[in-house]
Amino acid sequence: MSVQSTSGSIVEQFQNNADVEVDPDEVEARVTALVEEYQVPEDEARRSVTNHLLDEHDIDQDAFYAESGNDLVSVDAIDAEEQWVDLEVEVDQLWEPRADSIAQVGLLADETGRIKFVSWETSDLPELEEGQSYTISNVVTDEYEGDFSVKLNKTTEIVALDEAVETSTGNESVASEGALVAIKPGSGLIKRCPGDDCTRVLQNGRCSEHGEGEGEFDMRIKAAFDDGQNVEDVIFDAEATEAVSEISLNEGTDMAMDALDPSVVADRLRAELVGHYFAIEGPEIGEYHLVNEVEEIGPDDAAAADAARVLDESFDAELV
Repeated sequence: MSVQSTSGSIVEQFQNNADVEVDPDEVEARVTALVEEYQVPEDEARRSVTNHLLDEHDIDQDAFYAESGNDLVSVDAIDAEEQWVDLEVEVDQLWEPRADSIAQVGLLADETGRIKFVSWETSDLPELEEGQSYTISNVVTDEYEGDFSVKLNKTTEIVALDEAVETSTGNESVASEGALVAIKPGSGLIKRCPGDDCTRVLQNGRCSEHGEGEGEFDMRIKAAFDDGQNVEDVIFDAEATEAVSEISLNEGTDMAMDALDPSVVADRLRAELVGHYFAIEGPEIGEYHLVNEVEEIGPDDAAAADAARVLDESFDAELV
């Protein structure tokens, strides 16, 4: 899509969705500057200009995007952020929210897969029940580290279904044993965007959607994990990071404050964990193995487990 067509689409969207006339020349100038001068991808430039105009004209973002009309999509068709869609899904799991601003969080499922959802307190929506199937309209897609999710907002409509939605068994928990061979950039103490409906990690103090902000501290490990056959990318959330390192979020924050350098947390994790052997378990989503459970084991334990699996496979082969 060209800069001109992107600009024209933005102008038309404001006319249709908000009955607001925006200056076509100003829109094109902003899009052109972002794309041609600052080398911003066109989709991101479109979002940036649209959000600027929404703020300038004091237009509610959720209501604006909800007016666009949505497609009913399957879970596996969600492959981009900031898309407004409708879903027919079953509530597969509910988790305890980690923040007061979150009303509900969990997994939605259909026959093509599962996807995380977040419902915010400010949206004041009916509570979803685990195991119940729903049509959920006007949700917006999000992406974090290659993992897509959906956000319920105040325009979201929830209708319980009498018939259960068929679901797949995808993204089940996967167990693995091996060595943590590298801790990657983006590990240790991080800051997430404090904006509503956002959990993005700040890069140089800036959220790609909401701009500059103070951010809220969080902790994680992004690592390479070698199970003896393959090396996979794994992510430990704050709870799993604390379990494996015995460093709490508060302790990590204090360490960074004392050193005036947040990288000391990643350095400590790297020094204490690289080369150690662990048994991990969690879902494989996208290119990442997300670690929900972790236990340190010795290399002898890992080797013994591998040998047991080889003997078991040999025994099964003899029976065939």
